Amino acid sequence: MPRIVRFHQTGGSDVLKIVEEPLVPPKEGEVRLRVHALGLNRAEAMFRSGAYLEVAQLPSRLGYEAAGVVDAIGPGVSSVKIGDRVSTIPAFGLSAHGVYGESAVVPAIAVAPYPEHFTPEQGCAVWMQYMTVWIGLLERGRLQKGQTVLITAASSSVGLAAIQIAKATGATTIAVTRKAAKKTRLLEAGADHVVVTDQEELPARVAAVSDGKGANLIFDSVSGPYVETLAQAAAHGATLIIYGLLDMRPTPFPLFPAFQKSLWMHAYALFECTTNPATLERGKRYIYEGLKSGALNPILDRKVFTLDQIADAHRYMESNEQFGKIVVKV
Repeated sequence: MPRIVRFHQTGGSDVLKIVEEPLVPPKEGEVRLRVHALGLNRAEAMFRSGAYLEVAQLPSRLGYEAAGVVDAIGPGVSSVKIGDRVSTIPAFGLSAHGVYGESAVVPAIAVAPYPEHFTPEQGCAVWMQYMTVWIGLLERGRLQKGQTVLITAASSSVGLAAIQIAKATGATTIAVTRKAAKKTRLLEAGADHVVVTDQEELPARVAAVSDGKGANLIFDSVSGPYVETLAQAAAHGATLIIYGLLDMRPTPFPLFPAFQKSLWMHAYALFECTTNPATLERGKRYIYEGLKSGALNPILDRKVFTLDQIADAHRYMESNEQFGKIVVKV
């Protein structure tokens, strides 16, 4: 029987348990994967702890990103066949279709092939990060060549993906990180400028590298009170995009900077993209083209975990020490 990760109560990483369960046959419109690798996401830690948009149906599975091989197909599925190498697109509920484990059943619309030269570890790191950035920077933010984009939590997988997509668009990137230890690696990853917030005042530094204009687009996963500071770093007519909730404190609306700068704020969830077939297809085309050209290339954290170490992997994710996607080999 395949080993599956479940949690029977919400809480810290220790609630994650590995259990053996019978193989589940896919229902209509579903496929089953033999999982080879998993990608970890902050949303899963929030879901596990009971602080996510979706409420866990206990005992719950979890996990959005997996790469594997299709080993069973439900009725009505013609888009993939048994033996296909695919990875999962976050377009499903975590309780019903979580992918942590040796086997996972997901909707057929939520799987897609990944480049043949990619390993499963690279394959499981494609869709969450690039879809999140594509919808935020391009679909919602309308980022243009020559503009300046400010990226918070820049050493995360989504932050690094944002640097790649912004560079491919021809924008200037300002990466934000708390600690100086990640500055060199962010520059090596393509950031034009790096602001270390433990040492520098963000609005002043952004003004200095943008000839006093500020950032045209701010791409933020932190939220919370720091939004006020981000607004001060914005250019006139800028857009502030919020896609995450790393800071669970209340997020104020920066009223005075918004008036002064005609600032536009927008929050969104990835499911706006992945549950809309037309939007999803546009996003997939963009990502496939970027992967083919080499403009997009997932950056994986140097530390790799096994399924038995899933609780350790979650602890590491919450430590903020990672640089890129945390991967679990199954």
